[in-house]
Amino acid sequence: MPSEPIKTFGEFWPFYVGEHRRRTTRTWHFLGTTLALLLLAASVAMRWWWGLLAVPVCGYAFAWFSHVFVEHNRPATFRYPLWSLAADFKMWWLILRGRMADEVRRVLGESG
Repeated sequence: MPSEPIKTFGEFWPFYVGEHRRRTTRTWHFLGTTLALLLLAASVAMRWWWGLLAVPVCGYAFAWFSHVFVEHNRPATFRYPLWSLAADFKMWWLILRGRMADEVRRVLGESG
């Protein structure tokens, strides 16, 4: 975690990317976010309101697993919950479009 508080999403994004250097970590995040979005859509469509409670559990379980067992760091969610959520969706969109590895190289100057 940075020693000084991050004040903008523009400052947060490079930190977030740095916490997701490994492709495997990003893949687990993508899987969790995708399943959470599908569960959200299915729960709303079927009016299964209890299913909504499982949405964040599904999304965070995959992400936190990857931080503990792959990236070996602490999820940024604990200190920056809203920016982490926004960054997760940004990363999800970039992965979906096949552009996240390029973004890692751009932001960190290394292979993705």
